[in-house]
Amino acid sequence: MSSWVNTAFRIYLRQRYRQIARFMANPEEAQQAIWRQLIQTARVTAWGKQYAYHSIRNEEEYARRVPVQDYERFRPYIGRMMHGERDLLWPGLTRYFAKSSGTTGERSKYIPVTGINLRECHIMGGRDAMAMFYARRPDAAIFAHRAMIMGGSLSPFAAHRGTVVGDVSAIMIDQIPFFARPQLFPDVETALLADWEEKLDRLAVAGIRHADVVMTGGVPTWTVVLFRRMLEMSGRSHIEEIWPEFQLYVHGGVSFRPYRRQFAEFFPSGRVEYQEVYNATEGYFAAQDLADADSGMLLLLSNGIYYEFLPVEEWASEQPRAIPLRAVELGRHYAIVISTNAGLWRYMPGDTVQFTSLRPYRIVVSGRTKAFVNAFGEEVMVDNTDKALAAACRETGAVVSDYTVAPVFLEGEDRGGHEWLVEFERMPADMEQFSDLLDRQLQQINSDYEAKRYKNLALERLKVRVLPGGTFHKWLRIKGKLGGQHKVPRLANHRGYVEEILELLR
Repeated sequence: MSSWVNTAFRIYLRQRYRQIARFMANPEEAQQAIWRQLIQTARVTAWGKQYAYHSIRNEEEYARRVPVQDYERFRPYIGRMMHGERDLLWPGLTRYFAKSSGTTGERSKYIPVTGINLRECHIMGGRDAMAMFYARRPDAAIFAHRAMIMGGSLSPFAAHRGTVVGDVSAIMIDQIPFFARPQLFPDVETALLADWEEKLDRLAVAGIRHADVVMTGGVPTWTVVLFRRMLEMSGRSHIEEIWPEFQLYVHGGVSFRPYRRQFAEFFPSGRVEYQEVYNATEGYFAAQDLADADSGMLLLLSNGIYYEFLPVEEWASEQPRAIPLRAVELGRHYAIVISTNAGLWRYMPGDTVQFTSLRPYRIVVSGRTKAFVNAFGEEVMVDNTDKALAAACRETGAVVSDYTVAPVFLEGEDRGGHEWLVEFERMPADMEQFSDLLDRQLQQINSDYEAKRYKNLALERLKVRVLPGGTFHKWLRIKGKLGGQHKVPRLANHRGYVEEILELLR
């Protein structure tokens, strides 16, 4: 594409950034407006009639009348929507349903993606992320060159013609307007291939062929695999030799901390920027607006989502009480609760966040309500382990591909502990030193873990088990969760995942 196209997009994104600045300055007003739109629109739906949305006067009454929900509450409605019923959770007919990217053997979750949710949440969220990037980088030329797209897959719903299911990334790719397609590669057919390993080879070949790539994005775990394949095929030393114009890598899904060293080797010039986004199956929630990655991501407050937050002490309650945005505090863990223009009402996706700033509201994703280790009162979350692992790697020069952690339960006179299964791209010179560093870093980050580790009274030092390369890849393939938005669960308060993976090694 030409420079005049990039100039036109720069003007549009500058105007969009002014709207972002407005909700940054007036966050409560922006959320009230979104809440009113959602309630008024959904009055005519089966759900809206059940909870008498027509008589709800304010957010406080809404919170009293409609309980916080998990997916099982919505499952019957969504099943009927997938079979073509209208006006159940949101007005009209819903064609697309995004399949949740979980790694367990649980029943699949299908999240409705209405037309307005696709346009004004997911797609608008992507535009907002670009507006933030252009605002801080005057020389941005994303729309003057090519971008590589890495998506999941789509398939028709066998039980009802007209319904389509797949990853939310694939739904977005399927709806790319015709005027934007020349900038993107590979072709849509390749981008939506279900066979991840075949897609990986095609992406690598296409990536080597196109030297003018300026941007790509995806889950870092799979992007690393792709970049390694490209280097292997091309014989080059780093990705900048293949893509000299490259400016931006957009990432999400897992913490970027364990992968920073690898990407620094892919792009050694230091010119490339990294932007974290929080584009979940349920909505495009946040995007990094500042260059400093540790500042967090700006919460998007005018894209069709009304937010509430559940404090830690409410997670196990039978009738959990969420708090509004204006009541959150810095540094505390909250489970996110959303009401959306896809027809999800006071729904808990399962993600946990911490606020790094309250004016404007910025967040980091700290984990999952079901992804933690707390077998002994240590309350270790994914954010803790990501930080500890990144610090241990910095000190030892190690590079980690992926990892998962589970408790080691008390047996007889033995103490409990944590077992880490780790795949290394570059092993530390001394594994004992690495394990010591990792354990000490985790104690510094988490005072509850430190207390349980005191003189080995409750917990022994963590144990690191090194996995052969490709073990996690093989495990995900067996579970039918290879590629796309699928990822290895970092933490679990049980040994189910760990025992499955160890069984592969026996």
